Amino acid sequence: MRLRYSALIVLPLLLAACGDSFKPVDVYMAKTPECSAWQEGSRYELPRGISVSTTPPVTLPDGGAEFTFVYLVPRGERAMFLSREYHVTAPKGAVLAKAELVSFYQRATNSRPEIVDVIPKVPDMLVAGATSDDTIWRVRLRVKEKLPERFDVVPPAFEIALTKYPMRTFTYRYFVDRKAFGLCS
Repeated sequence: MRLRYSALIVLPLLLAACGDSFKPVDVYMAKTPECSAWQEGSRYELPRGISVSTTPPVTLPDGGAEFTFVYLVPRGERAMFLSREYHVTAPKGAVLAKAELVSFYQRATNSRPEIVDVIPKVPDMLVAGATSDDTIWRVRLRVKEKLPERFDVVPPAFEIALTKYPMRTFTYRYFVDRKAFGLCS
């Protein structure tokens, strides 16, 4: 009888000790107020091997841009979106626009790139397939409105294994010498 009660006390303590030790690194991408250094890409690591990465956007002739975010989800893992909106904001500020979804697709990392499942909207959850080590989820977004010289893009945050995690705020600026928007730090 005593053993049963002590197991009821010790088990929750052991489970708490095995808790997630995730500490978000660089949740806000910009390192300086000027955000003047061009970056070729940015990757944000989340718990359980899940990650999101992006590269500089395609600058549109009307002053808008197309963005691509790539999520990598290892076999057996899942991440639930806490919203379905990708916001374009003033630096650490108010929402300027909501990015419109162009495409959202998934594929296994061991399949050919032309074999994809296209999804018509941002799904509730990203779930890894069982046929490869990782599943790639790729989202393309467009903002048609003219964007300011500097702005942020905030993807939706995740819930992973019943814990909510912040998402990185990706920072962008217009680089006159490149005549394009780019990631900056």
